[in-house]
Amino acid sequence: MAMPQTLLSRAPDKTAPTLTAMGRFSLRLGRLHEVCGTSRRTFALWIATQGTGPILWVTPEWEVSQLHGNGVLPWINPGRLIFVRPKRAEDILWTMEETLRSGAVALVVGDVPGLPGLTAVRRMHLAAETGAQIGIHAPLGLLLTPGGGGAQGVESRWHMAPHHGTGQSAWHLERRRARTAPPQKWSVTQGNTDVKNTQTLDIKEL
Repeated sequence: MAMPQTLLSRAPDKTAPTLTAMGRFSLRLGRLHEVCGTSRRTFALWIATQGTGPILWVTPEWEVSQLHGNGVLPWINPGRLIFVRPKRAEDILWTMEETLRSGAVALVVGDVPGLPGLTAVRRMHLAAETGAQIGIHAPLGLLLTPGGGGAQGVESRWHMAPHHGTGQSAWHLERRRARTAPPQKWSVTQGNTDVKNTQTLDIKEL
């Protein structure tokens, strides 16, 4: 019996739901994406502004750089954040996997001390796909990695670093790898606060 051709195709699923950020780029939902660079946590907060509801933020207990409520207030309501701080590095990946599988929250952020193995990344992809089918959200997983990143098997890899000027906050954003999009670079500048006292961003291609 011949298998359906769709099961054998290696072409990307162009109908998969995506989250469009800042009107310029998209992240496929139900998948795991990597963010590296010194401003990786800021990138995760930008993505958080594109949705509503709780955000699970997993970071090791010994990490000294933790989010602060007043610091995230210009971007999101701190009440959306649920912090989990495991004592062991392997428990960060386990927590991400189980939360993605549940589909209970739309955004899962894992701040990891090193690069996970390919098997762990594949497990999180499968968990996110399951969560999209059985949960109330098609979850988006963000893996925050140190240095220049390089986790194998991720859906896309992003790098962000500060490029601030006198009296102005700015960043260089780079899409280094993606399954369905070419590499691209942007310059992002923080604009004035809007009427809701939240930050606005101006972005242009480089």
